[in-house]
Amino acid sequence: MFKIFENQSRLNRRELLQVGGLGAMGLTLPMLLEAQLRGSSNPIRGNTFGKAKNVIFLWLQGGPPQHETFDPKPDAPVDIRGEFKPINTNVPGIQICELLPRIATICDKLAIVRSICTHSDLHDASGYWVLTGNKYGGTQSRQIAPTDWPYIGSIVKLLKPSEKLPAYSSVWLPDVMRLNDNVQPAGQTAGWMGKRWEPERVICDPSGSQFKMEGFTLPADVPPLRLNQRESLLSQVERHFHKIEKQGVMKDYESHVQNAFGLLRGGKALDAFDISKESKKTRERYGKGKWGQSVLLARRLIEAGSRLVHVNWPREGGDSAVDNPLWDTHAQNSDRVQDVLCPQLDVSLTALIEDLSERGLLAETLVVAIGEFGRTPRINAAAGRDHWGHVFSYVMAGAGIRTAQVYGSSDKDGAHPKTGMHEPQDLTATIFHLLGIPYDSIYPNIANTGRNVHLSNGEPLDAILGEKPATMLRTQSTGNIAFVPEFSDALLLNTRFADTHKKSQQAASEVVPLQLAGSGKRLKGWQGFPLGDASKGFDMGVILQQTPLAKDTSKNQAVIGIMPAKGKKIKVAQGDKVFLAQEIRNFRAGHYTLTIDAMVGGSSKEHFDHYFKPNFTCKLVIYRNADVTKNTLLMKPAELMEFKPEYAEGPDFKMQKFVLAKLMDSRVPNANFSVGLGFGIAVVIEKTSPGILELPENFNAFIRVSETSLVFTPRVRNDDVQV
Repeated sequence: MFKIFENQSRLNRRELLQVGGLGAMGLTLPMLLEAQLRGSSNPIRGNTFGKAKNVIFLWLQGGPPQHETFDPKPDAPVDIRGEFKPINTNVPGIQICELLPRIATICDKLAIVRSICTHSDLHDASGYWVLTGNKYGGTQSRQIAPTDWPYIGSIVKLLKPSEKLPAYSSVWLPDVMRLNDNVQPAGQTAGWMGKRWEPERVICDPSGSQFKMEGFTLPADVPPLRLNQRESLLSQVERHFHKIEKQGVMKDYESHVQNAFGLLRGGKALDAFDISKESKKTRERYGKGKWGQSVLLARRLIEAGSRLVHVNWPREGGDSAVDNPLWDTHAQNSDRVQDVLCPQLDVSLTALIEDLSERGLLAETLVVAIGEFGRTPRINAAAGRDHWGHVFSYVMAGAGIRTAQVYGSSDKDGAHPKTGMHEPQDLTATIFHLLGIPYDSIYPNIANTGRNVHLSNGEPLDAILGEKPATMLRTQSTGNIAFVPEFSDALLLNTRFADTHKKSQQAASEVVPLQLAGSGKRLKGWQGFPLGDASKGFDMGVILQQTPLAKDTSKNQAVIGIMPAKGKKIKVAQGDKVFLAQEIRNFRAGHYTLTIDAMVGGSSKEHFDHYFKPNFTCKLVIYRNADVTKNTLLMKPAELMEFKPEYAEGPDFKMQKFVLAKLMDSRVPNANFSVGLGFGIAVVIEKTSPGILELPENFNAFIRVSETSLVFTPRVRNDDVQV
């Protein structure tokens, strides 16, 4: 039965609801609303109505794979379950994927939900449903329209505005939601409610060393005294308008003006955005990247008084129009979740829950982490998973949530709901209920739109509502944090070939041994073929060797070439080669510049000039992987450059630099660029002269590589794209 709440003409209090466009000082007029709302009478829900004072909504855009996050299927065939294993959490009987070992330690503070569905495999339509609680009924969900159903943050801004920070009742950061072709889809605006109810969108990168909120500080040429003078002049203009404008609109405007000038002078909003006030330890705890720091910023905003903060998974440079952006892992699903996505989610969500708990905020803060859908049960030919809205998972924590449980289940393949099937309107009804907003009410003339609106046709998920955990039993989680090191944005690992058994200048997670190419699946770090043995000598091969004459005994170089055992003669045929290679991590479309510092050594300059120079070719290569195992023995060159190093004579001979630059992009501007199975870089020495070459006794020739670097410049995003 619907409950009807009339808007009153006599207001008991006034809420300043929005100050928009502070950077340009463009101020909107406020909306005033009194809503004396009562809670649900359903006894099953206990005292959970209005339990949450605020919400942090973590939007995992792209669609996280349920198999590699919260719903592993260890008994399914390998092309369904994937290559990762489940681990035990700290709640007996609950398992999640091994890529989330930190989250496994806090599952007593989470409710894992495995049975939501949208029945849609479209980012835009499915995302619209999750973000608004209403199934899309228009003609083009890829395009924002004024008739769209409002985003839940807009509803919250209207019906549950913040008393402490009204201008930032609903905040969306760090960027707007964009599809792969840069289209901004429906579901992220106030829609028919009007622009005044838009969330405050904060486009930012709080991970930057010079992060500062635009519009929250005065220009250099406006000292505080001058600001006061401007405020005084403005008040004179307003008094003139008072004579001709008798309605209450001017008073509303005055409130906005005072709020705006207050923000410029300082205050809670300015302080909340000053993330530099957090300790280095806290900032590192959330993860150093844009996502982790945005989650930390969300906590600061909630602490300052924001009602709802939406954190959108941020796009990376060069990830528009590729086949695995964000959580949209159509290609290389295992690499994306292992190297980029899960490390960030694992660190940030764990930090957020623990931090809120330590600060006494978790009991009043609702945390939701969800994407627009999941991924296909079966892995595709590009080692990815495609769109799947037929069942997916999410987590909830905090105020009013009955934690330490799993709600719902999917079938044996993770393809369809088995128990607890529900749709997004049930999730939004749950959120409204916990915030103390009657989801089952009709609101006449809501937001002065002339519409009589029933907020939701869903029902709260009673099974996950409560004030105590579902069980008090705890156990030791079995995850291995070393298996999922914190996210690094390095394109290459161990670029200086540090000794893997000693401390180096690089993080331990980045130091990897030299591995035999083709010896395993998806090898991380440097690979060589064939590998040599410095103690025994080798015909052709790669080794890591201490730098000659180096004071730092931990410093290595990669040695690539021919170093036979003493007294041994060898023969080399055309096409024989040796290489050092590594896959480029998190490959994106754009311009790449590969640089190596190298020098040539060997038995003698005469040997080098006579045998090596005319018969062998040295190459820098950017290659494309040819199979799902990423076997570098099968690499396909996408770009290569021959280089001719000079023989090094004398201890003072300096390293030479060799550079390969290549634009890796689609031939048609802004068209999709296929990342496919990934790309890598290689240093190759190949015998290219015809026939078989017999090398003399005690001959050796090799290239020493002391350092590599790979610089990436993302392709320019097309902001003029049209649906």
